[in-house]
Amino acid sequence: MEMKQSRMLDRENEGGEKEKGEESSQENGRIMLAGGGVAEKGDPKVNSGGGSGGVSNGYPTSTAQSPKEGAGGVPAGASRTLVVQQTSLDRPRETWSKKMDFLLSVIGYAVDLGNVWRFPYICYQNGGGAFLLPYMLMAVFGGVPLFYMELALGQFHRSGCISIWKHICPIFKGIGFAICIIALYIAFYYNTIMAWALYYLLASFRPTLPWTTCSNPWNTVNCLRYLSTDSNVTWTNTSTSPAEEFYTRQVLQVHMSPGLHQLGSVSWQLALCLLFIFTIVYFSIWKGVKTSGKVVWVTATFPYLVLLVLLVRGATLPGAWRGVVFYLKPDWGKLLSTTVTSVPLPPSLGPGPTPTQIRSHSHSGNKLKISSSGTSAVYTGGAFVVKLFEEYATGPAVITVVFLEVIAVSWFYGTSRFCADVNMMLGFSPGLFWRVCWVAICPIFLLFIIVSFLAFPPEVKLFDYVYPPWTTVLGYCIGVSSFICVPAYMVYHLLTAKGTFKQVRATRGLGMGLSPSSPPSVPLPSPGY
Repeated sequence: MEMKQSRMLDRENEGGEKEKGEESSQENGRIMLAGGGVAEKGDPKVNSGGGSGGVSNGYPTSTAQSPKEGAGGVPAGASRTLVVQQTSLDRPRETWSKKMDFLLSVIGYAVDLGNVWRFPYICYQNGGGAFLLPYMLMAVFGGVPLFYMELALGQFHRSGCISIWKHICPIFKGIGFAICIIALYIAFYYNTIMAWALYYLLASFRPTLPWTTCSNPWNTVNCLRYLSTDSNVTWTNTSTSPAEEFYTRQVLQVHMSPGLHQLGSVSWQLALCLLFIFTIVYFSIWKGVKTSGKVVWVTATFPYLVLLVLLVRGATLPGAWRGVVFYLKPDWGKLLSTTVTSVPLPPSLGPGPTPTQIRSHSHSGNKLKISSSGTSAVYTGGAFVVKLFEEYATGPAVITVVFLEVIAVSWFYGTSRFCADVNMMLGFSPGLFWRVCWVAICPIFLLFIIVSFLAFPPEVKLFDYVYPPWTTVLGYCIGVSSFICVPAYMVYHLLTAKGTFKQVRATRGLGMGLSPSSPPSVPLPSPGY
């Protein structure tokens, strides 16, 4: 009896050690086979094709029999499915605490200065209501589908603008570097515009608004008020309003700089405003979505409140109906102008904030870190730098990068695979309209804008200063410096990849983000927050 009990205890100890060994191996993402081998996740050593073999959670099934099979263990010839949960060594990403935090963050990127400031004067310069036709066409068939695509990419892969391409098409990884460079350019001048607005805000607390009178130190003899009570005042072609002189001579101080070749001295008031803007940006994002999720409740809703106030105020001003008539009576001849091709895309496309924000959304997306490096155009001639970057560093460069992005996703990664990702994530697949836009309409629209810009480059002018020809070359160099990363990385990838071109194309280089030996995607739980 004692011998039998000791043998039974030895068997139980052996069984416990085997179970512990299996648990340890499962935690490392591998399976100990019956023959003593090891099967990694997606390892083709075990039958993972047809027959009785299958895949469960990315791991193959085995039909091999252990010594105990057929003797009270697993019946002989039966299939055994091993389900293993792989544990990631990466730190789990932060997610938005509420649905509304994420929604407001995306809305905050969808409405910015491009809508409040740039769109009205572009619409005014290009025929009023006539401009709304190409704008609506581009928004419906270009902007919205591209916005949808970037949202889905960021939410599914939950990666940054560079690392996401290892899942999509590694040879197009240069798009991620191009996006980073464009974001750097935007941070270089965009916050300067915020500094201008902050300066206006501070100046508005004076007892008398400085842009309503001509008695300030910066005013000239040409300063005249529209509503002056002096009957001897005559408005001429050289006359300027106090608001215009406050903007050009006090805020920008462009009269102290002859042009882009000589920017002048630093404007200390703009430098302080810019420092304050950088400080606000830093403390808004330094804790990731924990702080930005709270900040967006102000930054995303306040613009709509301001727009509502401006709408009510503008509609009650004398002569407001003239502006309404201007939009209702379009100049259709302006549609033939190539400048109409500068239809503004959603500002969140291309530079990466949308996929970056949504990757902090739970998978059904890490945190946004934007390092504003370099000093923006805070010199007295800084407005000339801002105009140059606005024309060349962001507009055509962003359109080119978005064009390459939609080509990489639709033609190389494939719309079928992309729609399958959306279906796996949300439970439904994008319809025919979205597929046609991604494959054909969006690339055609974007290519048309790029060709129009190259064939008929716009004349860059700010106030009375016409940019010399050498600034056009400089502008093209600034624009090319971003998307040149795409072909440069393609050459680097092909030179450093192992194997022939056909082997690279068949594995990870072109099209697929997964190698043939990689397991299929694991079904994911329903969307959560």
